[in-house]
Amino acid sequence: MEEKVITETKEAVSMPRLGEPAPTFEATTTQGVVRLEDFKGSWLILFSHPADFTPVCTTEFIGFAEIYPELKRRGVELLGLSVDSVSSHIAWVRNIEEKMRIKIPFPVIADLDKKVATLYGMIHPGESRTETARCVFVIDPEGILRAMIYYPLTTGRNMQEILRLIDALQTTDKHKVATPANWKPGEAVIVPPPKTQEMAEQRLKEGYECKDWYFCKKKL
Repeated sequence: MEEKVITETKEAVSMPRLGEPAPTFEATTTQGVVRLEDFKGSWLILFSHPADFTPVCTTEFIGFAEIYPELKRRGVELLGLSVDSVSSHIAWVRNIEEKMRIKIPFPVIADLDKKVATLYGMIHPGESRTETARCVFVIDPEGILRAMIYYPLTTGRNMQEILRLIDALQTTDKHKVATPANWKPGEAVIVPPPKTQEMAEQRLKEGYECKDWYFCKKKL
């Protein structure tokens, strides 16, 4: 009797990479058709949520709406996404406004065909084959992907951390520095390590707060 060999093929998941151009797209949203190119010249947070009319996602939409003015002040646009329809998005956004007294000011992509979700690696079959994970993508004004955060379906996002991440990225770009763990605006930043022995010796004389030649901080 011939033995049958069954091989299981795993779905290929496209994953964007930091420091590279963000995948381009055109999509239908609650505020009309948008393209990634529409956000050229400004920062963009593209985030996905598993499904409309679910409790954790509702708290997140309220949270994003609450930090929206702070994001705008930083020159950041906000764009949501799930694989629900436009009609579902509109009904849910209206429900949040009616029941929670919170207006959702940003557009939400209706990604029924999962094109954008696939481009950005938002579908994680180990979590769900039909819903997007809780993903956050930060894209800079040049269209470069600068940061990614993934959360499981059961864990709502921390909005203050998202603001902190934007502040850190913008501070890095403006001052050519790095930020330490738990950094917040106003705290000391890390000076890039010296690249030569001569620079290392000079570094200790430049008035920075140094623990050693490779580890120096300064106030902005």
